[in-house]
Amino acid sequence: MVTKHFPTSFQFEAIFNEAAIGILVTNSAFEILISNHFANQLFGFNSNELIGKNISILIPNHLKDRHHGHLNHLNSSPISRPMGIGLDLKAKRKDESLFPIEISLSHFKENEQIYYIAFVSDVTLKRQVEMELILKNQEVNQLNETLEEEVKTRTQALQNTLEKLEKNTHELEISLQKEIELGDLKTRFVSMASHEFRTPLTAILSSATLIEKYQKETDQEKRLHHINRIKSSVSNLTEILEEFLSVGKLEDGKIELHLSDIPLATFLENIAFELAAFRKENQEIIIDFTGLPTFHSDSSILRKILLNGLSNALKFSTKDVSLRVLSTNESLEMTISDQGVGISQEDQKHLFERFFRGGNVNVIQGTGLGLHLIDQYLELLDGKVQITSELNKGTVLHLLIPHKHHPND
Repeated sequence: MVTKHFPTSFQFEAIFNEAAIGILVTNSAFEILISNHFANQLFGFNSNELIGKNISILIPNHLKDRHHGHLNHLNSSPISRPMGIGLDLKAKRKDESLFPIEISLSHFKENEQIYYIAFVSDVTLKRQVEMELILKNQEVNQLNETLEEEVKTRTQALQNTLEKLEKNTHELEISLQKEIELGDLKTRFVSMASHEFRTPLTAILSSATLIEKYQKETDQEKRLHHINRIKSSVSNLTEILEEFLSVGKLEDGKIELHLSDIPLATFLENIAFELAAFRKENQEIIIDFTGLPTFHSDSSILRKILLNGLSNALKFSTKDVSLRVLSTNESLEMTISDQGVGISQEDQKHLFERFFRGGNVNVIQGTGLGLHLIDQYLELLDGKVQITSELNKGTVLHLLIPHKHHPND
């Protein structure tokens, strides 16, 4: 059998006085009946100095009225509970200084009288720690915000660097592509030039050598044949050089427009006459001209467009070449048709590139500049070009040039 030993009154008194928390006992009028040693020290009073005083002596002056209402309510509905949870609750010392506290309130009855017990703790250190924690949290939050901002800044800087790198890479790819195209262009130019210059130069050299051998008067016809051959080769070389110079002038923007009224019938007859030397045996240029008799434009550029277009048609065909011209107030529409070798669909993608020649015409003399020059000249006149072609069936070159109105129109 276990025997329970209850503390003696002396032991209860020791527990009360030596407790490490302030303990106050009041009557229903809230007069202090007992205070332990820790409570006396907490509020700055000597032993027994609080006995008989109202609890309001420990309440801050500015809160006494409000606290009086709470005490009256407490008498009507006494409960045991903590007070001031979540609030900044303060008490007043004897020297009028305030300090933060936490209170647990309890009550008991004896002889029909109600008594209250208050357990009071000084939470100054706790509040300091809480404040330090708050400050530390604020500091951490500030550091987090700073870190986040730094991360954003670094991320943006990285993004900018990546965009610049991507842009530089793109520009490098473009430059590399241009270098490749330039290299291909140089290769085509060298190949074309070596072929196109060699043929007339060889003809000139051979004809000049043969002329030396024809010294008799009866050889005059042979001499004239080779002289004409030399003239034709020189003319061919001149045309090639003219095309090279035209490309350079066009790309440098050195060609200016000189507008005038062009009498189209005479103009077209002169074009046909200039191309007589390019025609093969039994080959003709059939011109069908309708519409207004004059067209206001640059006659030199228009001449070069037609010469290039018609010479190509004559070169790549053995049959007649057709030129249909329609002149209106709005435009000059010209269509050049041949029944020649035609152009493959694959080659049509590159027709207007410099020095490009179709795969099926490598054995036919040419610089690969004709259509490129037509395209560039038409751009100067705000014109357009359209080509339809089929292998071994011929090519149709459709040119449309808007009317250049007079300034006083």
